[in-house]
Amino acid sequence: MRLPRLCKFCDIRATSCTGKGSCKVECEITSICPNNEDVCVSIWRRKDDNFTFDTVCHNRSQKLYGLVLEDYNNSKCEMKERKGMGSEFFICSCSEDECNEHIFFNSNMDSQVVAVILVSLVPLLVMAVVVITSFYCFRVYRQRQARSRRKRGLPMDFSDAHAIMIDDEGSDSSSTHANNLNHNTELLPIELDVLVGKGRFAEVYKAKLKQGSSVSEEQGFETVAIKIFQYEEYASWKNEKEIFSDADLRHDNVLHFLTAEERKVQRQFWLITAYHPRGNLQEFLIHHIVDWPDLWLLGSSLALGVAHLHSDHSPGGRYKVPIAHRDIKSSNILVKSDLTCCLCDFGLALRLDNALSVDELANSGQVGTARYMAPEVLESRINLENIESFKQADVYSMALVLWEIISRCNAIGEVKEYEPPFGNLREHPCVESMKDSVLRDRGRPEIPDSWINHPGIQMVCASIDECWDHDPEARLTAQCVAERFDDMEYLDKLSDRSDSEEKIPEEILMVDEK
Repeated sequence: MRLPRLCKFCDIRATSCTGKGSCKVECEITSICPNNEDVCVSIWRRKDDNFTFDTVCHNRSQKLYGLVLEDYNNSKCEMKERKGMGSEFFICSCSEDECNEHIFFNSNMDSQVVAVILVSLVPLLVMAVVVITSFYCFRVYRQRQARSRRKRGLPMDFSDAHAIMIDDEGSDSSSTHANNLNHNTELLPIELDVLVGKGRFAEVYKAKLKQGSSVSEEQGFETVAIKIFQYEEYASWKNEKEIFSDADLRHDNVLHFLTAEERKVQRQFWLITAYHPRGNLQEFLIHHIVDWPDLWLLGSSLALGVAHLHSDHSPGGRYKVPIAHRDIKSSNILVKSDLTCCLCDFGLALRLDNALSVDELANSGQVGTARYMAPEVLESRINLENIESFKQADVYSMALVLWEIISRCNAIGEVKEYEPPFGNLREHPCVESMKDSVLRDRGRPEIPDSWINHPGIQMVCASIDECWDHDPEARLTAQCVAERFDDMEYLDKLSDRSDSEEKIPEEILMVDEK
């Protein structure tokens, strides 16, 4: 039986390749493709003066970004331009090991010229075949050697696994976001370190992913996060895995996903993701007071993450299925090393596919955390005829998180101890308690007058007020909130002089009718 193919596998990366002649993708990550039908693919994009490469394994019988892989039988990756992709876009596929590392831009050359060049390069091509064949034989030998070592219980060099190899700097992982699941025919060599979080469905551990032959040395490990579900929580694991498996989910403000595994011996299901040592936003706010620039970073990145989930187009302009998170809260948001947010915990998320029927949407149930539930969710009256309703419920929850961030900002004056939204209620209020506060009393967390003395926070509070409106149709979209944060960026200069005589342009203060 033919062994799975080896391909270069990196997330979208900047490159100096200008789309002429031949280029090397400069991807140091080699992955073993999960299926025998997979081929190697490279994508080159140009937007303005920015050039990027994207290298993946992909099933040759399935479309990628809506395109059919027509040249997968090639032994090398010859770029073909595809129109209508939102930017200058070239793609190639091939069926040799790591053949997507060297890229050739020759689609515009005259065929006769190409033939002449190929004839002149016959000796080099012969040498290349010899080298590739030798390299392939070496790879096969290393794979068999790795299997033999594992069967004998010997330590395995992580390079033999050809699994998810992470390109990261430091423990705050910005790991390669590999959305193809189970790149590895064997379980990854992972050592659990310490429990860092526990939720309704799973526990989260900081862990060490062995990468080198010398596993006793610190540099032989890569720090990752492992979310562990017990067997009875299979449905939650499966839903989160399927959400993560959408390649268009990739975004700076969404947790980077590595792979998923079924650990039969432990009767567990694992999700392996990037690790962020700052922890979740709630814990961060409990232990830290933030200033205005920090608030802007946290708030704007949160809005961008939610806007990306809700959008029906990727940043490159391709169609994507919108996603409703349905459990947005500060403990489901991680803080990265640069003080930006990334969304996590997609166990209750819902893909808002237009093909879903009203009955299928109704069966999704009343889900979420009661403290953060929108009025219509608490009342079980969400409009199932309109998928925008699920996004509007997310926006309400996001507004409560923005309120939490402001409550710990020193730009508002005296900062009190952290308190969650509706802090007058017990630690885990039930749905009925929240109904009394949110539906009967029309209550919302207090916005003191001192908060609106800062021009930037005044604008955030105005957005919050619109986002938690009782009428879902009156709420802003997450994209609108993100755009308002963009408008506020200049206020960084005003953060240290609240009594400045400089006036804010009137058009910025006006509330968008969105």
